Amino acid sequence: MKRVRTVSIGSVLIGAEAPFVLIAGPCVIENRRMALRLAASIQEMTARLRIPFIFKASYDKANRTSLHAFRGPGIVEGLRILQEVKEKIGVPVLSDVHSVEEVGMAAQVLDVIQIPAFLCRQTDILLEAAKTQKAVNIKKGQFLAPWDMFPVVKKIESAGNKRILLTERGTSFGYNNLVSDFRSLSILRQTGYPVIFDATHSVQQPGGLGTASGGQSEYIPLLSRCAIAAGCDAIFMEVHPNPRKALSDGPNMLALHCLKGLLKDLIAIDRIVKRGGKR
Repeated sequence: MKRVRTVSIGSVLIGAEAPFVLIAGPCVIENRRMALRLAASIQEMTARLRIPFIFKASYDKANRTSLHAFRGPGIVEGLRILQEVKEKIGVPVLSDVHSVEEVGMAAQVLDVIQIPAFLCRQTDILLEAAKTQKAVNIKKGQFLAPWDMFPVVKKIESAGNKRILLTERGTSFGYNNLVSDFRSLSILRQTGYPVIFDATHSVQQPGGLGTASGGQSEYIPLLSRCAIAAGCDAIFMEVHPNPRKALSDGPNMLALHCLKGLLKDLIAIDRIVKRGGKR
């Protein structure tokens, strides 16, 4: 794969030949206690394994299948909780924005501003996020080819921001199904920016349960190993202590107790791909 620039997020480096980074957390902030405890558990695990870690959690899920689906605490309370995670756990935080109006407030707390897949071509929100000069993670829409992201990158660059991350999260494959094309990781890397593989949304079955999305979480380890073998720079995973009781996206989240073993596998593969690079 093409050599890419390094994007720094605090002490975390993503790209070039750096070890892979883990971006992980629950789909949505369910409550303060759960967010803090989960962030602490993952941070302790990744620190022992020497894996750089960014905590991810949404303060609002604005694109749920059902009007009655749980959306989260909202931007004010959600950002307050994410700020507490930063201060108490000591890790960078990432969350997604859904409108131009949210960006300024979110940028006061977030280390990485994420553009959801459904909004990845929306010029105004891309430019507003880029102007913050924060790292911007853009999820490739399920409806796009990887090369369709090249103009998206140009929009961010036009604001003088080169702290760009690109995330592959699967491609629509008929109704209620996604497929992962690992050629996409190599193609996205031709932009010169780090590429992330979203291992949990790639097994999602959008709207597959009628009033909610389904998922095939049993394939998360397989796709994660494939992505690291393909040379991606970071793995994005939604993780939950008990996915069956999760308030959002439970069918495609990884159970916390499964994370450590998978990460050990990914470390071994990453070292081979990056020619035995040391951690």
